[in-house]
Amino acid sequence: MKNSGKIDTYGFREYDARWVYEKDIDDDGIVQLGKGLGTQIINHTKKNNPRIIVGQDYRSYSEHIKEKLKEGLVSTGCKIEDIGLSLSPMVYFAQFNLNSDAIAMVTASHNENGWTGVKMGIKKGLTHAPEEMKELKDITLNQNFINGEGDVKKIDDFHNVYKNDLITKNPLNKKIKAVVACGNGTAGIFAPEILRSIGCEVIELDCELDWTFPKYNPNPEDLEMLHAISKAVKENNADIGFGFDGDGDRVGVIDDKGNEIFSDKIGLLIARNLSKDHKNSKFIVDVKSTGLYSNDKILKENKCETIYWKTGHSHIKRKVNTDNALAGFEKSGHFFFNKPLGYGYDDGINSAIQVCKLLDKNNKKMSEILAELPTTYQSPTMAPYCKDSEKYDVVENLVKEITNIKENKTKVDDQEIREILTVNGVRFSFDDGSWGLIRASSNKPSLVVVTESPTSEERKKKIFDFIDNLLQQTGKVGDYDQKI
Repeated sequence: MKNSGKIDTYGFREYDARWVYEKDIDDDGIVQLGKGLGTQIINHTKKNNPRIIVGQDYRSYSEHIKEKLKEGLVSTGCKIEDIGLSLSPMVYFAQFNLNSDAIAMVTASHNENGWTGVKMGIKKGLTHAPEEMKELKDITLNQNFINGEGDVKKIDDFHNVYKNDLITKNPLNKKIKAVVACGNGTAGIFAPEILRSIGCEVIELDCELDWTFPKYNPNPEDLEMLHAISKAVKENNADIGFGFDGDGDRVGVIDDKGNEIFSDKIGLLIARNLSKDHKNSKFIVDVKSTGLYSNDKILKENKCETIYWKTGHSHIKRKVNTDNALAGFEKSGHFFFNKPLGYGYDDGINSAIQVCKLLDKNNKKMSEILAELPTTYQSPTMAPYCKDSEKYDVVENLVKEITNIKENKTKVDDQEIREILTVNGVRFSFDDGSWGLIRASSNKPSLVVVTESPTSEERKKKIFDFIDNLLQQTGKVGDYDQKI
């Protein structure tokens, strides 16, 4: 007889699973998800009793959900190693340290209270890609489950193993005064201690665990959180400010003057710093990131290559892995450091450590280091409405249209398109380093539009007008969420 648990199909996302608990998924639905995941892991590993690392974030209901997920996993024959209260990167690290077959982390990251979810992975250092999520969805909803006998083992104090790994590898030579903001999320019991232990003077901001999130969601893209960090940096005359998300895989950065630094620019500064000791390295960045990587003089001097790749932490993580890149940077604040700096997955605390090392190596303030980058005029990420059923076709037709414009040498604001990249929608570049991007959003009914110019605000706007004109001609694009 089939289980009648509630499990809304939309919760299977591109890289993980997320639902509003109990509205969209109930306890029986979570058990079912565990059975689906256990079956998938056994199918992939060809083991009857694979070892699965399991952890959870600090939300009030996360431990209960983890127990239900474990119930499903155990019923398929999985052997659970439960490391308890965790950050997502601590669970990823545990797979390497304990040499397990797979991981499952119960977290809804920075989503509002009420949300739950699971981040999953089988191959070390990687999380589920879209094809694995589709496979999991099919197994779970069709209830094609394997039956077996597993068990559960609790692993106490693993958080100390994770902390010590980061602390022992990364001592600083000078004291860096850092505001560390955790939005009352799980990173509060990890980030301050780790950064203090490598040599930072830490000013804590909302680091006490409080699952009601009394001030704002722990999200480094949340303006309230960024403003609070900025204020604390200025009041304490700090060198740097860090804001961590709910499960600790992302970080936002504020400079010594209280200004937010966009993550793609932070990535470039870190890449420059690393390139001096790691010549001939590869870096992976997502297609929304600044064009400055392409012609950066320091990266060129050190014979480093930058590859623009599909937006999405799972995509960038896999590309870092398959291309054996030194690091990957995503504009949303996911950074990935490969050996010898990390294990290839996204860890917000390791990302903050790499920013501290940048300050440690340079006898300059963060704002001064940032000022060494060429000025660029970059639009925000803009999302014009486009139906889910139409958005991919719209983008495919625009790829053809922009390719024709390039081949016919038609000028856009008096310049020809020099290069087209189609790994994720279409990103087209000009000789002056300006570029525009049109892609389909992976998680909502919209397109994504970004433009940047190192020349002027006006040129950035002209490229946007060119894109907007193409979009309006399709007749299938609605209002923007924001517009320049």
